[in-house]
Amino acid sequence: MGTLGKAREAPRKPSHGCRATPKAKLEAKPASSPFPSHPSLAQITQFRMMVSLGHLSKGASLDDLIDSCIQSFDADGNLCRSNQLLQVVLTMHRVIISSAELLRKVIILYKDAWAKKSPGLCLKICYFVRYWITEFWTMFKMDATLTNTMEEFQELVKASGEELHCRLIDTTQINARDWSRKLTQRIKSNTSKKRKVSLLFDHLEPEELSEHLTYLEFKSFRRISFSDYQNYVVNSCVKENPTMERSIALCNGISQWVQLMVLSRPTPQLRAEVFIKFIQVAQKLHQLQNFNTLMAVIGGLCHSSISRLKETSSHVPHEINKVLGEMTELLSSCRNYDNYRRAYGECTHFKIPILGVHLKDLISLYEAMPDYLEDGKVNVHKLLALYNHINELVQLQEVAPPLEANKDLVHLLTLSLDLYYTEDEIYELSYAREPRNHKAPSVFKNYDLDQDGYISQEEFEKIAASFPFSFCVMDKDREGLISRDEITAYFMRASSIYSKLGLGFPHNFQETTYLKPTFCDNCAGFLWGVIKQGYRCKGNKYTESR
Repeated sequence: MGTLGKAREAPRKPSHGCRATPKAKLEAKPASSPFPSHPSLAQITQFRMMVSLGHLSKGASLDDLIDSCIQSFDADGNLCRSNQLLQVVLTMHRVIISSAELLRKVIILYKDAWAKKSPGLCLKICYFVRYWITEFWTMFKMDATLTNTMEEFQELVKASGEELHCRLIDTTQINARDWSRKLTQRIKSNTSKKRKVSLLFDHLEPEELSEHLTYLEFKSFRRISFSDYQNYVVNSCVKENPTMERSIALCNGISQWVQLMVLSRPTPQLRAEVFIKFIQVAQKLHQLQNFNTLMAVIGGLCHSSISRLKETSSHVPHEINKVLGEMTELLSSCRNYDNYRRAYGECTHFKIPILGVHLKDLISLYEAMPDYLEDGKVNVHKLLALYNHINELVQLQEVAPPLEANKDLVHLLTLSLDLYYTEDEIYELSYAREPRNHKAPSVFKNYDLDQDGYISQEEFEKIAASFPFSFCVMDKDREGLISRDEITAYFMRASSIYSKLGLGFPHNFQETTYLKPTFCDNCAGFLWGVIKQGYRCKGNKYTESR
């Protein structure tokens, strides 16, 4: 993994395959800051929590943090002080220590308290563990090592003969928890609509399509739990994090579906009509403050398989292209997504963030701030910063979107988005719709200056100089000019011979989605793939940003 410094200092190109956009009119924030210049809700909340924690906010030993958490409970198990420290320690402790190791420290405290005949402290320790089990039961469900350590603690407490202590740390109720609790749909389902639904894109108005895409996006977004974000920070990737992988797959599926819907039309005029309709969908998504799906739709429209369709583009009105330019400027990665961050910060009530941008922020915080301070104390400021940024995302899940959904339509739309095509298949369809133009950019762009479809033998020698030896005799008709077909045959033969020799061309780039923090090998810029953000060589895995 690269460092935060690389992510901040490197010049960034617009990501997600978007077309070039006008220079932003907004004032740029200092390049050294990974966040917007104006304070976010998370930063304001963090400041308030730092004040409430008093001396602990400047750093504390892990033992002091655990002791403060235990002393948060009175003799009856009620919280006698704010639960903020409890929340931060129990959610973010894995940044510095595993859950099983934290519990072992608690077990040692229980043993010492029992040996010193301090039943009051033993009881508070059990209240602390009960709070942990009750509020963060998924940790005990998913972490086998923590579960085994808890069984050791239960055996120890059972041997003490304290029945109340045994009841407090009982974990049998965890298995009875309803795993679907987090997945409950909070959007009112309009079952009264009696309408004929169809998989056909033509049967959906832009507003209706944007609302149902938002329904699916919100449903996926609110599946991501606090623990999922925590695991992402600790592991620095979404691997083995099914809820995040599902969310990313949905966005990639929408982006791909947009491309396929445009390419499914046989004529440039019809393809342009689909393009226009998706721009209208994007406008509705913007109004709904659903930035994640907006990024997927715009990313699909700006994908090179669509942007290369010159005949289709000629049928798109100027005002539509103007809207596309505004959207790509809004979503541009320029200055660390500054335009998006400003727009997002001004939104209130329901909104769906661009998940990749905010996950990038978490990794930036995690990388930039040390776990411990110079005196060996835990960096509580880091734990608070991570906690508040995660908590801000989780709180968004409690605000239901202002829309109604048709279950049948949701089901059919889900089926449509599940269709999978490879990048190669999409490109094949793109070139089938609009074959390469003889005057399209290629080697001829640099050497066929008069664009007559031929280059001279002299100019060809400049190209051939890139190879260690010649592969075939060019200019078969000996007219002194080399046609496109001849040079294509030359490169095909060159590729075949290089392959047989085990040499290969320097790079064979393919558009790539990055599911974990990745840095460009060329410019050191940070890459993160909700949708395609860069290229990767199939041979040597060299990474190149857009």
